[in-house]
Amino acid sequence: MSKEITSRLQDYSQWYNDLVLKGELADYSAVRGCMVIKPYGFALWENMRDVLDRKFKDTGHVNAYFPLLVPKSLFEAEEKNAEGFAKECAVVTHYRLKTDPEKHGKLMVDPEARLEEELIIRPTSEAIIWNTYKGWIQSYRDLPLLINQWANVMRWEMRTRLFLRTAEFLWQEGHTAHATSEEAVAETVQMLDVYADFVEKYMALPVIKGVKTESERFAGAVDTYCIEALMQDGKALQAGTSHFLGQNFAKAFDVKFSDKNNKLDYVWATSWGVSTRLIGALVMAHSDDDGLILPPKIAPLQVVIVPIYKGDEQRGMIKEVMAPVVKMLKELGISVKYDDSDNSRPGWKFAEYEKKGVPVRIAVGARDLENNVVEVARRDTKEKMSVSMDGIAFYVKTLLDEIQLHMFEKARIYRDEHITKVNTWDEFVNTLETKAGFVSAHWDGTAETEATIKEKTKATIRCIPLNNEQESGKCILTGKPSTQRVLFAQAY
Repeated sequence: MSKEITSRLQDYSQWYNDLVLKGELADYSAVRGCMVIKPYGFALWENMRDVLDRKFKDTGHVNAYFPLLVPKSLFEAEEKNAEGFAKECAVVTHYRLKTDPEKHGKLMVDPEARLEEELIIRPTSEAIIWNTYKGWIQSYRDLPLLINQWANVMRWEMRTRLFLRTAEFLWQEGHTAHATSEEAVAETVQMLDVYADFVEKYMALPVIKGVKTESERFAGAVDTYCIEALMQDGKALQAGTSHFLGQNFAKAFDVKFSDKNNKLDYVWATSWGVSTRLIGALVMAHSDDDGLILPPKIAPLQVVIVPIYKGDEQRGMIKEVMAPVVKMLKELGISVKYDDSDNSRPGWKFAEYEKKGVPVRIAVGARDLENNVVEVARRDTKEKMSVSMDGIAFYVKTLLDEIQLHMFEKARIYRDEHITKVNTWDEFVNTLETKAGFVSAHWDGTAETEATIKEKTKATIRCIPLNNEQESGKCILTGKPSTQRVLFAQAY
């Protein structure tokens, strides 16, 4: 175990922070509640973003960009949305600073530069986007309108944690307009499937697709669909959401279209998004006490080669032999680094790349060259293998695929072992206290019961799983009739 990293059993929260900081994903900033995403962390986000962006475009979406600042009158046009985000808004009230006459070298807000209308730093972009769509949509020929934007948003958080909950974060937000309710619902479900496919196939993290309860819906949505994942401490994390907005925003901003019969109607809307919170999920779902474990498909660096040499002659000889290997790995689309820097010993390099979660490490010395072999170490299981140099690039490519599948299976088994069916309140409380994970239980369908359970246990209804099995039962708290189970968990 790395002495720099707190163990999961000792302090899971500190372990997470250690990994983010020591793995050089992010750092704290001078702005309270905000983070600096370091180059290694941003490279990880870029890889995730590039895959998602390709998936969005494959489903017919295009990218655009909308203003960071939203006039307060626009923001409050959709009442539920405004009310839902009001307590998290940062507000711009002035447009100028001036020199403070009483404090040399200091600045102050110019009281004469107060804005006629306050501007909200976007916590989400429905308001500014739907006000814009009003000018873009007149006819059914303008539909569907399928737009996504990559942006930053701000939600004023009092309790922050790197990647998981920060005042400013990066995300994408899709906002689409449709001619019919059916088409909008289909879009909502399609994008949920896009997220689930990405998280499972690229992040190697199994998810449960479901619908949020009314209490947990996005403010202003008719229905909120979600994917829920389970972290190693048994807590759930919402990994992505897709919202069917009905005609709420179209009515708030008077966005109408004439159909094929020249009849006017309000358009139907969706919005959907994932954020840099996914990096937090990646860290907590896969990593160990020695550092990050990153899935090969999105790791910033997939392979590192560390030569072990004595003197410049051996160093040059190993580099010459390994150069074609590096070239072939790159031709196979594998990101590789050849690290023959002489400012650190090989053992330090091994520990450093292990901490950063590089999936495959290759070590090679002069004696290895004589035997035509290299030592290959995989990060996920820490196995080390002596492998022939012949066909080594193709061996590594196959190994990366194997690691990706193994990471998913390990996470899936853990998730499945931590879905527990309970039928009584005592079983429910005992499971949360001793096992954690998802608890499958009956609920009477009321917001009051949902709130009481949350107050008593800190567990929330994470989702009503899609294609949920219908079965009669009794609510674990009230004993009232229920027709299906829902998934509860304590969550981030």
